[in-house]
Amino acid sequence: MESRYDIVVVGGGHAGCEAAHIAAKMGAKTVLITMDMTKLAQMSCNPAMGGVAKGQIIREIDALGGLSGIVTDRSMIQFRMLNRSKGPAMWSPRAQCDRQLFSKEWRKMLEGTENLNIWQEEVKSLIIENNKVKGIETAFGNIFNAKAVILANGTFLNGLLHVGFKTYKGGRTGELPAEGLSDQLREMSVVVGRLKTGTSARLDGRSINFKKMTEQKGDNEGRCFSYLNNEVKIENEKSCFITYTNEEAHEELRKGLKFSPLFTGRIKGRGPRYCPSIEDKIVTFKNKQSHQLFIEPEGRDTVEYYVNGFASSLPLEAQLNALRKIEGLENVEIFRPGYAIEYDFFQPTQLRHTLESKSIERLFFAGQVNGTTGYEEAAAQGVIAGINAVLTIRDSEPFVLDRDESYIGVLIDDLVIKGVDEPYRMFTSRAEYRILLRQDNADERLSRKGEKLGTVSSERIKRLEEKEELIEEIIEFLKKENVGPDEINRFLEENKTAEIRGKTKAFNIVLRPQISLANFLNGFGKAKSLKVFKSERFNEIVECAEINLKYSGYIEREKLVADKIKRLEELKLPLDIDYGGLLSISTEGRQKLNRIKPATIGQASRISGVSPSDIHVLLMYMGR
Repeated sequence: MESRYDIVVVGGGHAGCEAAHIAAKMGAKTVLITMDMTKLAQMSCNPAMGGVAKGQIIREIDALGGLSGIVTDRSMIQFRMLNRSKGPAMWSPRAQCDRQLFSKEWRKMLEGTENLNIWQEEVKSLIIENNKVKGIETAFGNIFNAKAVILANGTFLNGLLHVGFKTYKGGRTGELPAEGLSDQLREMSVVVGRLKTGTSARLDGRSINFKKMTEQKGDNEGRCFSYLNNEVKIENEKSCFITYTNEEAHEELRKGLKFSPLFTGRIKGRGPRYCPSIEDKIVTFKNKQSHQLFIEPEGRDTVEYYVNGFASSLPLEAQLNALRKIEGLENVEIFRPGYAIEYDFFQPTQLRHTLESKSIERLFFAGQVNGTTGYEEAAAQGVIAGINAVLTIRDSEPFVLDRDESYIGVLIDDLVIKGVDEPYRMFTSRAEYRILLRQDNADERLSRKGEKLGTVSSERIKRLEEKEELIEEIIEFLKKENVGPDEINRFLEENKTAEIRGKTKAFNIVLRPQISLANFLNGFGKAKSLKVFKSERFNEIVECAEINLKYSGYIEREKLVADKIKRLEELKLPLDIDYGGLLSISTEGRQKLNRIKPATIGQASRISGVSPSDIHVLLMYMGR
């Protein structure tokens, strides 16, 4: 069989699903090729979306017209806003999801997407002519011709699973690996590396004593990821539970270390520093007597639980013995053990910011094949790769997000400029402008960009305009209205803040840290005329208005800094510079600059090994 498409997407994980959907949404004839249609966007590890920095990414994907936020809302069984005790730059939404429902909803959404077909088969090789991709060939010899190809193979490229000294090939437990693509690309001088990740044992909830654990319930309000939703009503909400390892459990784990593929050298790939296995933890933090574990439900209609914080590749006996030393898990039974997986990835410094290969035209890479870890990071790359694949075949301007515009921009810039030597995971600390990149304003930052691309609906823009209008009305009201002691002093006393002696602007009252804007508006009679009181989005809009008011100084200061740095980003570097001839630049700097070929001075300044003095030389070279 021979078929013709605009875009071929290889891999049905989070990256592939987002890439295929967004490309088809932009009008490109697209096919998503996966090895198993029943496991689209499968949650291979913990059954949750979002979290610190990751929640911001999901909201950004949603603001651009992606599906991760919508599918999460449809399958969530618990919602929490993390870091509420900190400033709004750190607030991060997180949802526990029904694992099976999540994948089912993704399939339903993809099957309802115009211009998108799905094909189940293994891809064996790329069709490349004169360093330009022309399509792919499958295991059964089927040819899919394409104007652009997106590789989103996840952990399947030459995947190798480890449980103790038992090793077998696979992309996930029970699933075959993808072989051939890595070797083909290696022969074309693409740098291929090896990384490792892992997952935890799955527990039988019927054997867990939850009474010995601390119950962690979800939030009662603000429960949604997608800007298209007001608040999701969660039916049959499920709790998580917290317990801890102890010295007895650690001793059982130590007994198994001599059989650990991680410590005996059988695993060659480097694992994620910020999500280490339990055996890694007890060795690295040998003086720490306990580690926190989260017991997370896999869904509404199952007794299966995921033990977050206990990823392991130790032998089954060592895993089970250690688990049974933990409070609440004394009699635990498991459905399957944890395991480690090694897989091939492609060093992302070989990519442009569009995620297109620098050496093979119209070949894009997205997800864990770029050295990242996490559903959210993968999905974000899928959106950007999908958009740019369509723009490329239309000879349109590329779509690139800056570091002051989104966490997605930070993610891709870090990958392309710095590369990876371990699986990359997003944190708020990686973003220098995080007060600008909050979870509440992703729609304000990105949805109009999506409108221009054709990925964002008119309904979404209408909701954004309504939100901005209501926020502006609240702020103007507070700046205009005066309040006197008789109207406000009792309210101030109740909120343990100083009373006023004369009239003052309502704006000044709301700026006080002890005062909640929602409480003020509800208690101030004149405010009842505001349109926001008729809106179903009252809580969302008032919270956004309060952030804009109370943090305006920080926001403006960060914008000024971002504008200054952006001037370096606007100073383009010719892509044909021979840095080897600029002898005033350090040897390491010349080597890194020649390999990465940054597009701007700003990008060059973020390359590890390129010093400020090297940047000074470049500025002089550019006549600055």
